[in-house]
Amino acid sequence: MADISIKINGLTVTAPEGSTILEAARLAHIEIPTLCYLKGINEIGACRICVVEVKGARTLVASCVYPISEGMEIYTNTKRVTESRKKTLELLLSNHDRSCLSCERNGECELQKLCKDLGVEDDRLYEGERSHYEIDDSAAHMYRDNNKCILCRRCSAVCANVQGIGVIGANERGFHTNISCAFDMDLADTACVSCGQCILACPTGALVERDDTKEVLNALHDPGKHVIVQTAPAVRAGLGEAFGLPPGTDVTGKMVAALRMLGFAKVFDTDFAADVTIMEEATEFLDRFMNGGTLPIITSCSPGWIKYCEHYFPELIPNLSSCKSPQQMFGAIAKTYYAKKAGIPPESIKMVSVMPCTAKKFEIGRKDEDAAGEGIPDVDISITVRELARLIKQAGIDFNSLPDEEFDEPLGLSTGAAVIFGTTGGVMEAALRTAVYKLTGENKDSPIDFKEVRGYDGIKEATYEIAGKTISIAVASGLGNAKTLLKRVESGEAHYDFIEIMGCPGGCVNGGGQIRVPASVRNFTNIAALRGAVLYHADSEKQVRRSHENPAVLTLYRDFLGEPGSALAHHILHTSYVPRTVNPVFR
Repeated sequence: MADISIKINGLTVTAPEGSTILEAARLAHIEIPTLCYLKGINEIGACRICVVEVKGARTLVASCVYPISEGMEIYTNTKRVTESRKKTLELLLSNHDRSCLSCERNGECELQKLCKDLGVEDDRLYEGERSHYEIDDSAAHMYRDNNKCILCRRCSAVCANVQGIGVIGANERGFHTNISCAFDMDLADTACVSCGQCILACPTGALVERDDTKEVLNALHDPGKHVIVQTAPAVRAGLGEAFGLPPGTDVTGKMVAALRMLGFAKVFDTDFAADVTIMEEATEFLDRFMNGGTLPIITSCSPGWIKYCEHYFPELIPNLSSCKSPQQMFGAIAKTYYAKKAGIPPESIKMVSVMPCTAKKFEIGRKDEDAAGEGIPDVDISITVRELARLIKQAGIDFNSLPDEEFDEPLGLSTGAAVIFGTTGGVMEAALRTAVYKLTGENKDSPIDFKEVRGYDGIKEATYEIAGKTISIAVASGLGNAKTLLKRVESGEAHYDFIEIMGCPGGCVNGGGQIRVPASVRNFTNIAALRGAVLYHADSEKQVRRSHENPAVLTLYRDFLGEPGSALAHHILHTSYVPRTVNPVFR
């Protein structure tokens, strides 16, 4: 592709043919503000914040969609450009709920930052009719406040173009346009899968996870409760960003220290349950593979994916692994095995999970997730990484100054296989490490790194020859990619024995509950890869890197569960699924 020479603010810039003005400007280290733009997802030029002047053009142009041409002269910060951007912001604010001090996005709102940067003042806002919408808090994982919506359409673009779902979109016209569900249904009544990708995309406080921090604090202040916490692997790779640390910073030790300071009786690692998941899932896979069971077996760790399958591919429910997710397995173990060892009644244990995932809030309320029986849920409260950051800040903890501390034992012991669960391909790689052992009967000289399943392509495929057996696998992340892959399987175009699916693009490191990253950064930085590198590094540093070698897990089976796949293991660690309704148009 040929390069094109242009001028931006008098500076000569060379950029590839087909580039937009926005992309060319970035190559010259010139930042043009945006609001609706999400690279490759929502390139519609609707918000008009990114307008610039082009010599010879009669009107200002949207730089995010306007292609460059040879000899073009562009001006990004003229008076005309600045006044246009300010007027756009003034119009947005004139129909916006400006309760910024109480808004969850205060201090990290992209609209707020633009107004500050451009010097927008309240006395220039327009008087007149204001829209008013009821808050939709029907869903288990989030609420929608259209009074703070700016109609950027980033949420609906992610839902439709990335996740392939499209349960939200623009309704009505003109001044009455709003982002909502078809026929004004509540979100809970649609085929929303609770992935939370719309929350990550939203630039304001219009979409926010359901805040359960008060429930956590109430539990911690209840002397009759033994409150324990588990943290998912991807949390340690994202939490530091809430405290000014760069993406890709491992804060495991500080996170553990902060949780102890918050008052949790025990600080455990979901990675322990990830190792247990591999023991169960690898056993289940090999049983199906060797004995003519239903294949391909599909992983069940991602609750967003599970709900998606129940809505959109119910015919593939028999293909799902019956294993609970690591979050739910951990809660089940905590309220049976741990409760027995600690001499604490299961009903006195309050299990809190910290997850990079909003769908976990839905998952804890699913049926068949109560191993201790008598209506005692495996997990009581699930909070996001953002909610944990809020708890730490509310408690006045100087996070960056904390010493590194270790998880409590035995449910804090884990292997390298467990920590990579937080990134796309990680569950598959962990499962293969143990499947190889189970097929060959030995660890010596057997592979540990299965790099074919690593990386951030939406779909990855590989074939392995193990002990005279050929195993075909596939990995997909993001539900749009999952749909593409599953359609190929259903049509007979592709055959696999084992499939890993993560609901969020890139896996849990890019989960809907992670720390938000402004679009100006996310558009040009692979945040998932930076966070994922934390997990792969942690794996490489572990002395034990295969789940079946975790001594604490082996003790769990020896003293309590028996063998992987035993009747007791099935009762405690496995679950069931239900077909859910969906409008056929979404298929």
